[in-house]
Amino acid sequence: MREKGGLIAGAIPPPHHCGGFSQNMMNQRAVEDLNILSTEVLVSPHDLKTAQPIGAEAEQTVIQGRQAIRSILDGSDPRLFIVVGPCSIHDTTAAMEYAHRLRELSAEVEDTLLLVMRVYFEKPRTTVGWKGLINDPYMDDTFQIADGLSIGRKLLNDLNSMGLPCATEALDPISPQYMQDLIAWSAIGARTTESQTHREMSSGLSCPVGFKNGTDGGLKVAINALLSVSHPHSFLGINQEGQVAVVKTRGNAYSHIVLRGGDGKPNYDSVSVALAERELGKAKLPLNIMIDTSHANSNKDPGLQPLVLENIGNQIIEGNQSVVGIMMESNLFFGRQDIPANRNELRYGVSVTDGCLDWDSTAQSLRRLRNKIKPSLLHRRSFPRNT
Repeated sequence: MREKGGLIAGAIPPPHHCGGFSQNMMNQRAVEDLNILSTEVLVSPHDLKTAQPIGAEAEQTVIQGRQAIRSILDGSDPRLFIVVGPCSIHDTTAAMEYAHRLRELSAEVEDTLLLVMRVYFEKPRTTVGWKGLINDPYMDDTFQIADGLSIGRKLLNDLNSMGLPCATEALDPISPQYMQDLIAWSAIGARTTESQTHREMSSGLSCPVGFKNGTDGGLKVAINALLSVSHPHSFLGINQEGQVAVVKTRGNAYSHIVLRGGDGKPNYDSVSVALAERELGKAKLPLNIMIDTSHANSNKDPGLQPLVLENIGNQIIEGNQSVVGIMMESNLFFGRQDIPANRNELRYGVSVTDGCLDWDSTAQSLRRLRNKIKPSLLHRRSFPRNT
């Protein structure tokens, strides 16, 4: 309605003596925002995309990357897709160096492996800790989120422009509006797979989505998530103008499970894979399985990831048809580091979250996997993904 004289036209004005009106305002202040220190209006998704539009080369990379992953999930492309890269991005210069190396390796192994760079900007924390580049880009608890969104979007544009499809974790339900046009594949983490909010959000994402099994290693929450995300949903979200809106989705037909171990136990072995196939079959879901070589599957020791990769390769040689993807945590250099008080003391190319495998070991492991499974994948039959 039209505003007039500070009031909404047609509304009942307050009494001439303003005591009642003031009292109502005081009461409102007494029950709302008691723990809110401040709020800041953020740039809208539309305005950020206007300032940083997706480039023509980047757009083509996103389209081709998504379609390639869909074809792998459909069973019409026999390759594996490999989501590989840093546990989290904190230094865009190091990320670009890693990306150039990955792009060269991609051209070398693309007949067997589709390499997708892991570009994680948001980190779920068990208690507290650095929440990622979008939330705290300067790693100093200033939480300059507007800067984080801008830095993240530019990096994604640059990576896609060089022909490298990108993957991320969809953690915050609002940030995808700012970034998803540059993402070929998204993950829903073990802590959020059970979340209705993330299932609803994923039903509207434009890219394929992988749901990790629960932190306890169980499959039930991920199976339920896959059933949920394939259906239409209606929920509260934001539109491209940043306005609160009712979002209605059509459902996402390209979701799958990610085995990452849990409760201190791995689940990448052939028995665990067979059990996952059985549960997917019972739920009448496509028999598509991705294996995360990190987390509990490597006992959080990045040096064990190549052994997990080797085991997966052996399963494929022995006739496995359901493993279609692999995830690895890899960086320029091995291990991890705490964030120092003096940011100048950060070691270049070393993770500040989970420990990562170094680049040389990563490239060697992926080349070995490619050479091992290439003959088997070339003869991999068209597997009936839908049971």
